[in-house]
Amino acid sequence: MYKKTILFDLDGTLIDSTSAILKGFDDAFKAFGQTPKDHEWVKSLIGFPLDIAFEKLGIPKEKTQDYITAYRNTYKDIYIDQTYLLPLAKESVEEASLFANLAVVTTKSSKFSKPLLDHLGIGKYFQVIIGRDDVIYPKPNAEPIFLALDRLEKDTKDAFMIGDTHLDILAAKNANIIPIAVTSGYESKESLQEFNVLMFENTYQAVQYLKNIQ
Repeated sequence: MYKKTILFDLDGTLIDSTSAILKGFDDAFKAFGQTPKDHEWVKSLIGFPLDIAFEKLGIPKEKTQDYITAYRNTYKDIYIDQTYLLPLAKESVEEASLFANLAVVTTKSSKFSKPLLDHLGIGKYFQVIIGRDDVIYPKPNAEPIFLALDRLEKDTKDAFMIGDTHLDILAAKNANIIPIAVTSGYESKESLQEFNVLMFENTYQAVQYLKNIQ
């Protein structure tokens, strides 16, 4: 049976780890004697690699690694218990696995992503997981998508990227695969509409669409 290829983002697409991420950022700033940043500002940066997120929050480039270390010191202890599947996420992945080869392409580290997906009961559906630590250039660069396709031994034909931010859309376009946006995450519907791509309320709707196209 010929199968399509579906690449999934994680945060805001399949999972909600907002509380763990915010706690990590709060503690990172506190570790260096700073007041934690506004949570709405931080949430708007979820999906960016941590180094870029900290830069956007005002940390000099040469100091971001120190903040990332502080962030991870907190995050590693809480992320399993404070991360949840979004509604219908499990059903989405289960159904997608029947007609597609599946991979995760995320800016989250693989060392966190793999045990998290197993804990949430969906790790077995993914043949490949590509995280920030697997590539030199993360999304919106095409590198993580090309790496996922290479490890799946698939080409760009009938390949799709489902994600909740413009980083996912741009990475897909840069890799010449089809982007599908979902509004279940951290970027507004209005912002995503500017990219003129297929858009659904959640991953389940996106999977149903992909199931039915030839």
